[in-house]
Amino acid sequence: MIEDIFSLAPYSLKKEEKSAFLLKELKYLTRLHVRDCKSYKNILEAFGYIDKEYQKLEDFFAMPVRLFKEYDISSSSKIFKTLVSSGTTSSKVSKIYLDAQTAQLQTKALVKIMQDFLGKKRLPMLLVESKSIIKNSKMFSARAAGVLGVSNFGRKHTYILDDDMKLNRAALEEFLSRYENEPILIFGFTFMVWKYFFKAIERDNLSIDLSQATLFHSGGWKKLQDEAVSNELFKKSFKNLTSLEKIHNFYGMVEQVGSIFVECEEGHLHTPNFADIIIRDTQTLEPLGFNAQGFIELISTVARSYAGHVLLSEDIGEVLGEDDCACGRMGKYFRVIGRVASAEVRGCSDTYEEKQ
Repeated sequence: MIEDIFSLAPYSLKKEEKSAFLLKELKYLTRLHVRDCKSYKNILEAFGYIDKEYQKLEDFFAMPVRLFKEYDISSSSKIFKTLVSSGTTSSKVSKIYLDAQTAQLQTKALVKIMQDFLGKKRLPMLLVESKSIIKNSKMFSARAAGVLGVSNFGRKHTYILDDDMKLNRAALEEFLSRYENEPILIFGFTFMVWKYFFKAIERDNLSIDLSQATLFHSGGWKKLQDEAVSNELFKKSFKNLTSLEKIHNFYGMVEQVGSIFVECEEGHLHTPNFADIIIRDTQTLEPLGFNAQGFIELISTVARSYAGHVLLSEDIGEVLGEDDCACGRMGKYFRVIGRVASAEVRGCSDTYEEKQ
């Protein structure tokens, strides 16, 4: 049962036990979505997967994420919220339909993951965002969904950007003064954290002490790569300027909200008990072993109201190992190398830049 998995520590299952759990859940979810989603059933029939026997995780059809732009892939009649992707080079966006059960499971998954890194105590929280990002309770962008999801792990939320992405120095300084020498949580999308937070501190020569902070950030790496800002330089720059050392990048997408892959203390992205990845050859789509680069396939047992349980992304990555990371967490650990050359830019924080 999916509920039982949340009673365990999120990175506790070793390969055999985890594979058995995921195989059982994916079989159930495939039957569910074939029964309740005509679009998904038609897609499986077109690709010859409708009567396939599933013996291992690699056997399932991996839904290309672009199909969410072309079809309404919903398996529930009780949709109460829609998430939209942040693609910027096309008028089409992915629409992800959530019912109450899926939203609840997403929250539980996110809670288990975040508590493993932060503990159970909610910390005072800085959001490198404008408060106006959260404006439509029925339909959220990927960026807004990310802000809302992570904000649940903080308290005394302070948004430190205005609508023009200018740093609100007074709000920042008041927050840091109030919680001086206390642990705090910072969240933002990568490019925005760099350009509108770090660069503003550097430009204005602000004396900011973030030695007690933990920063979670995600998305928008393409623009930083264009500016020759690597993950290593990102971390080093923050440490040198603000004494911030606890920095966790995480990987995920709106098509699988809840199942995020967080960077551990060793610099590796980790798969939790209820999610996994497979690397597939970019030409043949055959599954690859460790230290081989290919498309990232994402597996999640959380998606119930739409067929998002096995997705083929447009990102390139490689699995580095399994069950033996020095941080002590079980499961596969991996790195993301970049987006395939022909794929459109769709990072959450890129959306603001494109509009300008």
